[in-house]
Amino acid sequence: MEAQALQHERRMKAAQGDKEALEHAIAAAELYMKAASAAKTAEDRRRLGRKCKELIELGERLKARTKGTTPDAVAQRSVPESARPLTTAEKTIILKASRLHGHVFPPWDSAPTPEIFLDTDGTPYADPAPFSLSAEQKAMVAGWLRPTELMSVAGEPDEVLEQLMTAQAELDLAQDLATDCSVVASLCAAARHFGPTKDSLLAPLMYPFDHKAMQPQLSKSGKYVFRMYFNGSWRRVTIDDRLPASKTDRTLYAVDRRNPRLIWPALVEKAYLKIRGGYDFPGSNSGTDLHALTGWIPEQIFLQSDEIELDETWNRIKAAYDERNAILTLGTGNILPEEEKALGLVREHDYAVMDLKEEEGARLLLVKNPWIDSLVWTGVGSSATLKAHTAGSPKEGTSNQFWMAFEDVLQHFDSLYVNWNPALFSHRQDHHFRWEMPDKTEELVFTHNPQYTVLATSRKPIWILLSRHWQDGELDILRQRRAEKDHGEDTGGGGGHDSSLATVSKQLGFMSLAIYATSPPGTRVPLPDMSRRLHHHPLVDSPNILLRYQPTPGVAQTLVVTQSELPLPTYTFTLSFFSHEPLTVAPAPPPLPHSLSVRGAWTRRTAGGSPAHPTYYTNPQYSLTLPQPSPVTLVLSTSTHDLPVHIALAFPPRTPSCSSSPSSPPSPQQRITSLSGRDILAASPEYQHGGTAASAPRLDAGTYNVILSTFEPGQLGDYTLRVSAAVPPRLEPIPADAAGMLRTPVPVGTQPIPPGTLTSSSSTTRFLAPVALTRQTRLSAIAATSPTPTSSPSASFSLPGTHPSIRLSLSLGRPGPHATILATAPRSGDFVDLAAPTTNAGSALFKGVPPAAGLRTGETDVHPDLARAGGLWVVLEMRGGGRLESGGGGDGGVGPQGVAVEVLSDGLVKIGGWEVEEGG
Repeated sequence: MEAQALQHERRMKAAQGDKEALEHAIAAAELYMKAASAAKTAEDRRRLGRKCKELIELGERLKARTKGTTPDAVAQRSVPESARPLTTAEKTIILKASRLHGHVFPPWDSAPTPEIFLDTDGTPYADPAPFSLSAEQKAMVAGWLRPTELMSVAGEPDEVLEQLMTAQAELDLAQDLATDCSVVASLCAAARHFGPTKDSLLAPLMYPFDHKAMQPQLSKSGKYVFRMYFNGSWRRVTIDDRLPASKTDRTLYAVDRRNPRLIWPALVEKAYLKIRGGYDFPGSNSGTDLHALTGWIPEQIFLQSDEIELDETWNRIKAAYDERNAILTLGTGNILPEEEKALGLVREHDYAVMDLKEEEGARLLLVKNPWIDSLVWTGVGSSATLKAHTAGSPKEGTSNQFWMAFEDVLQHFDSLYVNWNPALFSHRQDHHFRWEMPDKTEELVFTHNPQYTVLATSRKPIWILLSRHWQDGELDILRQRRAEKDHGEDTGGGGGHDSSLATVSKQLGFMSLAIYATSPPGTRVPLPDMSRRLHHHPLVDSPNILLRYQPTPGVAQTLVVTQSELPLPTYTFTLSFFSHEPLTVAPAPPPLPHSLSVRGAWTRRTAGGSPAHPTYYTNPQYSLTLPQPSPVTLVLSTSTHDLPVHIALAFPPRTPSCSSSPSSPPSPQQRITSLSGRDILAASPEYQHGGTAASAPRLDAGTYNVILSTFEPGQLGDYTLRVSAAVPPRLEPIPADAAGMLRTPVPVGTQPIPPGTLTSSSSTTRFLAPVALTRQTRLSAIAATSPTPTSSPSASFSLPGTHPSIRLSLSLGRPGPHATILATAPRSGDFVDLAAPTTNAGSALFKGVPPAAGLRTGETDVHPDLARAGGLWVVLEMRGGGRLESGGGGDGGVGPQGVAVEVLSDGLVKIGGWEVEEGG
């Protein structure tokens, strides 16, 4: 199938027209799709899937052309706007997001009328907003001057307009003292879309504007209004025309080297810097800047990613660039100083892409450094064979521009920023939301994450853009980080190393998007689950991220917004959905409508470890009560991200009582002290780091126990447990193990050691210790290997190379046919091999294997009269090889070597020493 697809690709390239090419593109895409489904390896599936996706996108472009839609017409067609009505909460978010850095930027309602730009009283407009400057910039500023003063322009209005607003030659914008390389690189890259054409992006951006000449108009009042997209809305940004004058020949604003008196680029720059905090701009990336200036969809392509597909990436951006549907910029990473000089590239710096072409088998980008006088690519180590006059050399008549092979771009740049024309889509839907950052214990689960259900009617691509709204707190963090970074550095020579978001924005945290398949479809996802994740975008430190994917038509899927290390307590965001067909998008409902959360901690007393340890039952336990039958989901998360955690949901223990019926109903808030596989109703997978979940499809009305554990004893951390059900659940903590109870060890007995040894696996030795009571008492018994639950001397049983199994019980009457067993461990009554503790506590509901390194019976109530009548005994039974030896309690004393037994009671008890029955 792949060979057939390649043949169709070759025919597509040789086709005589778009219609014929479209037919071969569709055929090739279908064959690649079938080949991907049949592929045996994941790598082949990904490779073939990328080819299929590439051909589908190419087919969409060919289809547009076959309908008479030329590339220019594609760029000119109407940009989709979200027609979805906003809720009251969303309107409030948009209005509150208008305030930024002490200014108000109201949502755009309509274009300003020409009257506001007239100089009616002879007093030029003065913007009261201050523009902040860095210490170095302040030292250079001579004052704020109007353009006619700054440029020494005089003459008739038309002559002034001609000099200040009309470019006589191709734009050649440059950055000097301002630390805004991303802004100037953005203006350079978008220059071909700012020209005097009917689809100029400058026309809807800047007012006043001459729509006949298709160029900015000079404001007589000195007032300029800009329409920029940020914080979830098109907004009005108003400035005056004063620019910072320099004491030297350096400038603090963007200049056009071919048109030195042209001021509109400096005014666009000033308006954008107003919304970003001032001329001491702490950093951004050009994709974010262009999104604000043009509204075009920003995408960041990580060039150092192992998953990048060279051919697919080039073909995608080349086709869109040629059709005027993409603006391209580049960003470098932290290049070493010696590499800067050798390569001619600047570290942590943004560049504009001015052109793309293919020449003699080489794929080339014309790259521009926006600095007014700086390094250019030297071509050292070029990975493509290029002509000498092309590779690494500037375009004739331009400065700071150089051709660079695409392979070299991949090697030396960190990011390719692509801003896509939103007119590529016919539908758009915006959703705005507020997100209070979760408690540290819930960072790794999705309990409080914004989630949306997305339902598509076709497989046509969907693009989802997540935009974090700017706020003052972020600017404070950026400035502090920038001050720390630049401390002691020389910021002269072209503005110094201009910090992009590659450096400073890591202080602002990371965001991501993911699409999940859920059951029921479109419901909320409790925590990350790779098996259900369909598409995702990795965590990035940019305020904008774009997820592109193909949906499953007719099946609702869940979009999850995630974050890491966002430093502020509250944020607002906008999600924009771009599609070719109408979408159904709404907040994702929970699969179960009723939820509650509790917080707790594993402490030195309660961190008992997994069921492989005798201290397992000291872990935090909760009593879960359901008033009616219901499915249940439990989500456990912790503030310690590398802490392995687990959930077990089990039947509660029963409390036999010799003062009433021998089998009373479950007692609320009673701790589980032993488990068998039959007791466990649901469990999370093997111990998972940071968070985990367990679910039961149906539980009867009643009370259940929940045990939360870490993998090893002594692993400490805070946690949050969230329980969801179809009916309102009740969740109550169960007091700590033996809280308020006395611990009494069984002492060494004085009975002489019986002769003989235990050699047969069927041989059983029974140890008995009498218990005396003075009042009705609730009690249970614990048997543990090492460490023992008490430091008191205790009799013991040696294990010389063979492994006994044990069983522990409380018996009313000496063991025999007339005795009543009040409590036993394990509940099943089976013997447990001491040498084989379970280590698979998270698998298949413990696989029915009870904990083996220690046992504890359930609690039972015993009246002293009944205890005196039949006698109350602690019984420890051992089966297997071994020999009896004296313990640590004195000469002739005897007990189970290596096993210590205690009695927990709510009243004073007296326990006699061990007696031994061999062959029991």
